[in-house]
Amino acid sequence: MIRLGVVGLGYWGPNLVRCFSEIADCKVTAFCDQNIDRLLMVKNRFPTIQPFDNYDELLASNSVDALVIATPTATHFPLARKAIQQRIHVFVEKPLARTVQECEQLIEEAALNQVTLFVGHIFLHASPVATLRELIVSGELGNINYISSRRLNLGPVRKDVSCLYDLAPHDISMMLYLLGEQPLSVGCSGLAHLNEGIHDVCNLNLMFRGNRMGMIHVSWLDPRKERVLTVVGDRKMAVYDDLEQEKIKVFDKGVRTPLHPSNYAEFQIAYRYGGSYSPFIQEREPLKSECEAFIHSISSGQVPLTDGRNGLQVVEVLDAAQRSLLSGGGQIQLASSMVSVKIAS
Repeated sequence: MIRLGVVGLGYWGPNLVRCFSEIADCKVTAFCDQNIDRLLMVKNRFPTIQPFDNYDELLASNSVDALVIATPTATHFPLARKAIQQRIHVFVEKPLARTVQECEQLIEEAALNQVTLFVGHIFLHASPVATLRELIVSGELGNINYISSRRLNLGPVRKDVSCLYDLAPHDISMMLYLLGEQPLSVGCSGLAHLNEGIHDVCNLNLMFRGNRMGMIHVSWLDPRKERVLTVVGDRKMAVYDDLEQEKIKVFDKGVRTPLHPSNYAEFQIAYRYGGSYSPFIQEREPLKSECEAFIHSISSGQVPLTDGRNGLQVVEVLDAAQRSLLSGGGQIQLASSMVSVKIAS
């Protein structure tokens, strides 16, 4: 039985406590937050769990084997590092840390202390994303031309990080997983309207090998909530809409040009308008699947899909996007662009 603690009881923390409390091989023994009102609120829901308002006291209590860190991004590195140094397994919500160097240090220390380092890229544990990956790997969509995504809403506005670091990790992690590799370069443009220096709308362009690209639009200032990712192949296309009941629709549509036209008439582009279908998806709550994956990785000793290396790859893209954003939007080359992204077996 793995004893687990949850650090940070804001919006996401209570959901993590609930999911881990429902896992057979896990017992939530502690949670921690500096806000006493939040502690009391969660304590009322889970009266048998020990509350802490001091992180160091939680670590010293010897009451946990694993910790989930769901705190502001700036605190991820110091909190995770302290736990790892005490040989405690760590689940860190996205992004893993603020910088590439911080991620690399956490990976190194987790290996040195022989503990699991797990990152909360929740959509990599979602059934529709696994189905999209199967459609790509099977060749049903053909060669992938590009992937585009929109993650938009009116709020909630953050003051500690920009929408780039708050929203884009979801779509970056999905694109790297679906394409199976890091981009060659990243460009980003955006605007800060509400708080100086904290961008509330951003557009990212990720350039991949094989003349492929990814486009990501994230914003806190949009009138409509959207969670849409589109994969365009040269045979078929697929749309993943997380807000729809039928999460994925596959379209038998495409554009074809003759390879060796002999006259103007043959040069005309041919459009194919076929049918569409929604594949059957055995859906489970992604957060529950993610929590189970963390516990399984500890129990089995297997490296999880969303390990520290996976977290590092996403932060590398975020870091390049941030440098591009602050330097006028030009493409920033990634040093690890030829590294393949680990895919679940």
